[in-house]
Amino acid sequence: MGQMGFFTDTTLCIGCKACEVACKQWNQLPADGYQLTGNSYDNTRHLSATTWRHVAFVEQIRPADGTGKSVNWLMMSDVCKHCEHPGCMEACPTGALIRNEFGDVYLQPDICNGCGYCVPSCPFGVVDLNLNDGRASKCTLCYDRQKEGLEPACAKACPTDSITFGDLDELRERARRRVETLHARGETSAYLYGVDEDTSVGDLNAFFLLMDRPSVYNLPEKPKLPQENVLPGLVASFAASAFLTAVTVLSFWSRKK
Repeated sequence: MGQMGFFTDTTLCIGCKACEVACKQWNQLPADGYQLTGNSYDNTRHLSATTWRHVAFVEQIRPADGTGKSVNWLMMSDVCKHCEHPGCMEACPTGALIRNEFGDVYLQPDICNGCGYCVPSCPFGVVDLNLNDGRASKCTLCYDRQKEGLEPACAKACPTDSITFGDLDELRERARRRVETLHARGETSAYLYGVDEDTSVGDLNAFFLLMDRPSVYNLPEKPKLPQENVLPGLVASFAASAFLTAVTVLSFWSRKK
């Protein structure tokens, strides 16, 4: 069996939030409350320990162009990326985060000790600590459903097939054909995010077709693992130390004069 994952085509997303509801219902996740964020129709804001699917609404104001469309809508159902090289799994000291038989990054709640090391290690801000039980939590890619031969609840509930689940090799080929089709229709801004990208996290097992820069969808332009910050941090520390040393030496020298 090949690795399984998600392909999310944002051009087909209608913002119905059926995926959010199905995810919460199947995984018995509590409600987060209703908050008027002022950010369009998005009231869940981001992924969390109790929101494993999040539909982002992006409103882009258009200049008057005679088309009558003053707002351009971008919508995307976000989820854990189940990275090829997951930072959360590398940071976990207890082995709670593993790669299961379907190729998913699975968090075993009974082994998690709530240390929280995985939270800052995720470049996408997916993993979160549940304040009720102190343990980390994130999308399981409906591991229980997969074991029964069922697709994840979010993909099952999506009415437009914006979210599709299956063998990753097949999904990637399907996604490439979709991009070619959109380009042929004049939608040249369409591209794949999380496929064939030269980043330290590798390919994403939950990848996306986007129509604008990743940052517009609250995704990192070039995701990287935390260890990539070690060398730049050391260089910056040495540079700061050298500067302070030079300033100190110069101050003493000027006093002696």
